[in-house]
Amino acid sequence: MALRILLADDHEIVRNGLKALLVSREWTVCGEAADGWEAVTKTQQLKPDIVVMDIAMPNLNGLLATRRILQDNPAQKVVILSVNDSDQVVDEVLAAGARGYVMKTDAARDLVVAIKELQRNKMFFTSKVANRILNVYLHGRSENSKDHDSLTEREQEIVQLTAEGKSSKEAATILNLSVKTVGTHRSNVMRKLGVHSLPQLVLYALRHNIVHLAVATDATHSTR
Repeated sequence: MALRILLADDHEIVRNGLKALLVSREWTVCGEAADGWEAVTKTQQLKPDIVVMDIAMPNLNGLLATRRILQDNPAQKVVILSVNDSDQVVDEVLAAGARGYVMKTDAARDLVVAIKELQRNKMFFTSKVANRILNVYLHGRSENSKDHDSLTEREQEIVQLTAEGKSSKEAATILNLSVKTVGTHRSNVMRKLGVHSLPQLVLYALRHNIVHLAVATDATHSTR
């Protein structure tokens, strides 16, 4: 079955360009949205495999729309498109829980790569974000980071597998647990650490050497 993608951008000409790019890959654009609320509603109705979301949407911006989408379905995969790669925007994209972040100027090159990575249950971020993750790794934890000593051995295993891009089903198979149990452990980990998204969990894993940089880079950014 063809991959189903929802396009959310308030400029029709941009949506048409992105649609042509995606359809050329034999993917299906199952819906389009011109503002944030429409993106939330259509995601709930159409249940696409991936949402491509402009960050600067009217009525409800792309970050808030992403948060609402993930509140409804934490497994939904969202790629953010932006013309801004400031540190503040990078932080907000990570906090929102998007699985991908692509600069609009690089969309013709990077969006297809990002979608392929999300298909593989990986993540893709523009080089600015990847460099930020590297910087966090080199400079250690922030002042508000909680000590990973509070995590059990099983929880640290869950963190590692999640940071490496393993799905709940894959982690369950590796650890000989039920998918439900893996989900419970992951929820407990995120509550203990005070993190709210997969990118934040990857940053945590890097800070505490739970995963090596090469593995985490594969989970968060691809140059292929």
